[in-house]
Amino acid sequence: MLNDKVLVTGAAGFIGFHVARQLLADGREVVGADSVNAYYDPKLKEARIELLKRDPKFSFVKHDLADRAASSALFEQHRFPIVIHLAAQAGVRYSLQNPHAYVDANLDGFINVLEGCRHNECRHLVFASSSSVYGANTKLPFSVRDNVDHPISLYAASKKANELMAHAYSHLYRIPATGLRFFTVYGPWGRPDMAMFIFAKAILAGEPIKLFNHGEMRRDFTYVDDVSQAVVRLIDRPPQGRPGAPADPATSSAPCKIYNVGNNRPENLMHVVSLLEKEFGRTAIKEMLPMQPGDVEATYADIDELERDIGFRPSTALDEGVARFAKWYREYHRL
Repeated sequence: MLNDKVLVTGAAGFIGFHVARQLLADGREVVGADSVNAYYDPKLKEARIELLKRDPKFSFVKHDLADRAASSALFEQHRFPIVIHLAAQAGVRYSLQNPHAYVDANLDGFINVLEGCRHNECRHLVFASSSSVYGANTKLPFSVRDNVDHPISLYAASKKANELMAHAYSHLYRIPATGLRFFTVYGPWGRPDMAMFIFAKAILAGEPIKLFNHGEMRRDFTYVDDVSQAVVRLIDRPPQGRPGAPADPATSSAPCKIYNVGNNRPENLMHVVSLLEKEFGRTAIKEMLPMQPGDVEATYADIDELERDIGFRPSTALDEGVARFAKWYREYHRL
């Protein structure tokens, strides 16, 4: 299977870039697809793609998955045996301002991926979900065996919809599908709209950082190399389903499976700020604000299923990961 061509959608994105790079290092041929939209600085996305292009096993297609005809043609041309679908319109707060972007990318785009897999003999679809699907759940840690019926943002609802759509196709057409609920991924080449990047930029510019819920927020910060390792380990482990098994949130007769991908250790946001202050040698100006609509106070992943099925646990401590991120941030911005 090592020479099988792998499609990575969202290859110009943060997680997609790291997953593609890991696949290339493992000797696989990768086709990266991305619309390179302007949700955040396209130059950062283009820089990621240029790095990937240094490997002759990588080819790039600028492509909007919401384009039904073009998506159909892409799948027909390559007949990918493995599809890693990481393209999406991300962000909770942005979904309050531009809801249609989430329908276009996360619903229309995903149905086109599912149809491509259905008609072209895909052996395994691995797709990104999100910890945001846990929504109003209060029991910690979040388990894949918990019901996730109360999303509190459109982004979360769109990722929950992806899980349901994948299960339906898995049931109807026996497409092995694995959904991954990512928890606050951070690291080098990160997204400028996420907390770590926003905090670093503000600290270095001497500008205030906004701390919602008056700084009383905990997140299961997960280092991106740990995430990409988990994704790559899973692609050759397509779910089999459990025929006759009673259906519950984590068990199905269809070959469809959901995992949490987190660090299994929630960290206080103020601690993250202090680590960045230490790395940059500056004190942050802190602006304490109330909780924002669509936000949750804490995320915390139960990753027992991931450990049981592939023997995997994240290994990067937060202080080590923050140091690597800070080093990359200084180098990328030539500080």
